[in-house]
Amino acid sequence: MAVPLRHIAMALVGWGLCAAAWAAPARPNIVLLLADDWGFSDVGAYGSEIETPNLDELARRGMRFSNFHVTASCSPTRAMLLTGVDNHRNGVGNMRETIPQSHVGRPGYLSVLDTNVVTVATLLRDSGYRTYAAGKWHVGKAPHNLPPARGFDRSLVQGDSGSDNWETAKRYLDLTEQVDWFEDGQRAVMPDEYYSSQFFVDKAIDYIRSGQGSGKPFFAYVAFQANHIPVQAPQAFIDKYKGRYQAGWTALRQTRRDRAIALGLIPKDTPMVTMSTTTDWDRLSDADKAYQARRMEVYAAMADAMDHHVGRLIAHLKASGEYDNTVFVFLSDNGAEASDPYAVTLGRWWLDRHYHRDLERLGGKGSYTIIGPSWASAAASPLSTYKFYSGEGGIRVPLIVSGVAGMPRNQIHHSLSHINDIAPTLLDLAQVPRPGRSHQGQAIEPMTGTSLLPVLMGQARRVHPDAEAIGYELSGNQALFKGDLKLIRNIPPVGDGQWHLYDILLDPGETNDLQSRLPEAFRAMQADYASWAKANGVLPMPEGYDPIQQVLINSLVNVYVPRYRNAAAGLLLAAIALGWVVVRRRRSR
Repeated sequence: MAVPLRHIAMALVGWGLCAAAWAAPARPNIVLLLADDWGFSDVGAYGSEIETPNLDELARRGMRFSNFHVTASCSPTRAMLLTGVDNHRNGVGNMRETIPQSHVGRPGYLSVLDTNVVTVATLLRDSGYRTYAAGKWHVGKAPHNLPPARGFDRSLVQGDSGSDNWETAKRYLDLTEQVDWFEDGQRAVMPDEYYSSQFFVDKAIDYIRSGQGSGKPFFAYVAFQANHIPVQAPQAFIDKYKGRYQAGWTALRQTRRDRAIALGLIPKDTPMVTMSTTTDWDRLSDADKAYQARRMEVYAAMADAMDHHVGRLIAHLKASGEYDNTVFVFLSDNGAEASDPYAVTLGRWWLDRHYHRDLERLGGKGSYTIIGPSWASAAASPLSTYKFYSGEGGIRVPLIVSGVAGMPRNQIHHSLSHINDIAPTLLDLAQVPRPGRSHQGQAIEPMTGTSLLPVLMGQARRVHPDAEAIGYELSGNQALFKGDLKLIRNIPPVGDGQWHLYDILLDPGETNDLQSRLPEAFRAMQADYASWAKANGVLPMPEGYDPIQQVLINSLVNVYVPRYRNAAAGLLLAAIALGWVVVRRRRSR
């Protein structure tokens, strides 16, 4: 019996569609791993002595970026990572913890995500991805800013700037009334005790496993608390580093610089300076050296433990057959943390009531430790400054991209790249168009970054053209990037409040000021910065602003005054805070 032509045609069309579907590459799973407060050279693949074998293996399978920039503190980076929009336009012009009271609520300074941006998770979910989040959130705790409203199918997040890593209800400073945990947008029921890195990976694995068999790729955002203060780690990991840091921070800074050179991450003979905030190790007593060395042992252990749990996630994906179709993106939200809450009277008073500092128990439950500015400088080696400041040590961090189909392996990319480049890269990997100025009928801020995919595939030599000016400001510290040049101004006490010009490709440690050699570029880039700041609504900082002082003021305003609603108590606390600030400013002058 003859087959009708229309049946033959339909069969051919069906066969063609099947063949096309068979030939089309499957959209990859995407795992976005965000470390907290890791310095540029804290990963083994970037020159560290810390054991990070799982991250190092991702680096060998992919590309390391040696010139990648974020913001100098937590929530502005996270907001840009999720949206691809400058933090002054996405609502997080400053952190809730460090924002001057005169800026609060001003356009661009909500300190949480604004409603005028759409997240990459929303766009991926709309295109058929399963979307999951586990870890530190820190971009808003109102219902419209929790993960379900921002594109995540499943989520378990800590909504604040940080918390204890052993006890789920324990705050790390008196900055909020409680630790705010949310699962799928509702108050979470948490275990009393846990270890944060392990718990977040457990949740990510549970969520990924729950969607197996759906036929949909997944996007998993795992945002660790490691190595945010308090620096804490399991004892078995701490024991691995016993005696490793007896030579001190200056020796470590030099060793890491040399390893980064040998790895090809920075130029040969890269110079670096010793920061004014670095103490002379040789002048410490033996007891002080032992205590400081233990601090760094715990810090290394915390990073090592995080890498271990990343390895558990990788092992799960291998066992489930998902690994070979998974892209991994790893980065830190800013440089290493140098602050010491014990240096502030109110901070020390609160901490001594809730934590101990015993040498033999550092890192364990109930302990509180930091690394301070000297070790933070080593963690950023060979760069200058650290968290909160716009020197390279504050905003240049490791970025590893691994698992992209067809990309060359074990590559290093040296041209300037930026946190706003991540969102468009993820969309390109998922074959999802970038939104314009509207999404589902709502006006939104457009993404401003550039996809890294051409660089990853070896099709481009630079991410951004030399003529493109990329501005930066956070808490009064400013920068502008153009090609390999960087214009920078940092406020006191770490900076001098003056503009400087560096070639950060050849001089990543920012040691050779080029303003007198390149006067035209110096003036032009200042004009570029002024134009960028005006276009993005950057507000000038109040005179005498200091981020550490501001944390205290905001703690008093946001926590203590509401807690003690009695008017007299509130006025007394406000007067104490004002007097303290006045005294500090007079001393600084």
